[in-house]
Amino acid sequence: MTIERQAIVYDGPGGPFEGLTAMDSDWDSPRPGVMIVPNVLGAKEIDFVVAERIAALGYVALVADVYGQGNRATREDDAPTRFMDAMNDDRPLLRDRLLASLAVLKGLDGVDPDQTAAIGYCFGGKSVLDLVRSGTDVLGVVSFHGVYDRPSYANVETMTAKVLVCHGWTDFLAPPDVTVGLAEELSTGSADWQLHAYGDTGHGFTDPTAKGDSPGYGYHPDSDRRSWQAMENFLAELFA
Repeated sequence: MTIERQAIVYDGPGGPFEGLTAMDSDWDSPRPGVMIVPNVLGAKEIDFVVAERIAALGYVALVADVYGQGNRATREDDAPTRFMDAMNDDRPLLRDRLLASLAVLKGLDGVDPDQTAAIGYCFGGKSVLDLVRSGTDVLGVVSFHGVYDRPSYANVETMTAKVLVCHGWTDFLAPPDVTVGLAEELSTGSADWQLHAYGDTGHGFTDPTAKGDSPGYGYHPDSDRRSWQAMENFLAELFA
């Protein structure tokens, strides 16, 4: 197995955008593709490592860019949420940028375009749920410690993508009533959904850099491990 990274610049509304692909260079047949949507900060090394881990499972991975080439943030910035805020203010544009990124994934050499999924973290978790809400042609999505507010546009009547929500029960951004509201929303859309809730676990539980004493926030190694295993099982079933 030889996992290789490659930066990729692509077009889309308001672009150009710069993502990254990871795949095993020894493959000689099309594989399922998995799009990764990063958290509030945008594409970064931790996402590239996730892409390599996805590729090691036998899939082609694309780290998507929905902010635009060069638009990245750090926690030390004066306004670390500025790029996310712009997307939250224009959810149709976010949807269109996600669709542009997904089209890139489907068009990659080595990807079976009929076998694709998307995973996302935090803001990325909300983004992949928007793919479900808008009826995008993916087989399924996984949201890790996502944000659950609805977009400004109407949901499709029937949500065809399968959904796995990996959720920290003490997440300050998604308290129990909000989480139950998401379950009701997905049920109304007739989605095939499952919710894995992890006790004593807050927002950012998969991110080793998410540190601090804030209630409802922080890395949780057990929930990180369990949610990754849940994702592995979900993707294996999805692509069977």
